[in-house]
Amino acid sequence: MQISSSSSGQSQVGGVSEELRAAKLAKTQQEAEGKAAVELLESANVSPPQSADPAVGQNINIKV
Repeated sequence: MQISSSSSGQSQVGGVSEELRAAKLAKTQQEAEGKAAVELLESANVSPPQSADPAVGQNINIKV
């Protein structure tokens, strides 16, 4: 295993920087949260309630 220090002060382990590992973990976490959010929205998909009288709300009074 090779451990070296780059000029910016970030260490590299085995040729993969810690910054890259953190970015990959963050991306994986964001994808998991996004998938969970989409599933939640899909499960909450509810149709709007229907009025007992279909004529209610059809006429709108507008004064100009």
